Amino acid sequence: MNPVPEDRSPVIREGDRDAAVQRVQEAYTAGYISHEDMDRRLDQVLTARTRREIESALASLPAPDPGRSSTIGAATGRIQRRGAWRVPRHLKVHSAFGRVQLDLSRAVFESQVVDIELRLGTGGAKITVPRDAVVDLEDLRAVWKDTQYQVHRRSTGGGVRIRISGSMGFGRLRIRHARR
Repeated sequence: MNPVPEDRSPVIREGDRDAAVQRVQEAYTAGYISHEDMDRRLDQVLTARTRREIESALASLPAPDPGRSSTIGAATGRIQRRGAWRVPRHLKVHSAFGRVQLDLSRAVFESQVVDIELRLGTGGAKITVPRDAVVDLEDLRAVWKDTQYQVHRRSTGGGVRIRISGSMGFGRLRIRHARR
């Protein structure tokens, strides 16, 4: 994952700044930069008005760790995960025919940002996210039915960020926050 997309447009997307802050903090924790340098770079990231300013703050930092990636796939049948299962940084879910049910409410996340790529032909998907999770559906393309998702009213936004992308053919994606 590139913390700052290759697009050079001046508009800073919501996740760009968060990813840049995380990358600066990780560089400090790993000992690549001093405390003073971290403070300077964080100030640069937090006050940036363009992507170029964010890129400038990240210059000379080591490349980010892309994290582990995993693929769950099935031609037919149901894909189901629930309980205390480990969710990698990048999760790809591919199904030609069948339903997908991912319960992330008690999952163990390897990263504070998780990218889930859905590639579904026919059949719907239901994803239950932790109560305080932040869900981003900006890069998901649904062909047949709109996604059903309502932001949790009591969410503090301090939980894991789940970015869902990909495409869905004939089916609907339903996302809900866990009750507890």
